[in-house]
Amino acid sequence: MFKNPFSFHGRIRRTEYGLSVIIAVFGYFLSIFITSLLVTLIKTDATGISLLFWVFYIPIAWFNIAQNTKRCHDLGNSGWYQLIPLYGFWLLFAEGNPGGNEYGPNPKTIGNYEELSEIGNA
Repeated sequence: MFKNPFSFHGRIRRTEYGLSVIIAVFGYFLSIFITSLLVTLIKTDATGISLLFWVFYIPIAWFNIAQNTKRCHDLGNSGWYQLIPLYGFWLLFAEGNPGGNEYGPNPKTIGNYEELSEIGNA
């Protein structure tokens, strides 16, 4: 679980995707909290501190987009499908494709009999 979380290649299960959503939401609120705390402690204009928010938020957004893409791959779709409104809810609840697809083997290792039989023949 969470192998190469910033990569756009491969497939992930619903459990890993759900945990990724929780981590991304927590990270987003943490970055807001830290930047707002700095604004109140330093008592300065929020313009300079808002740049610091983006320093925190960009890795969180990259992580979220990468995990969404891998979940789309598990359903046999391109990562661009995550741009469809409310598609994230489908990603949370839909069962992934059994067996391997063009994006990689099944992360549940169910239906990966082709790979296992190739190992046995080697």
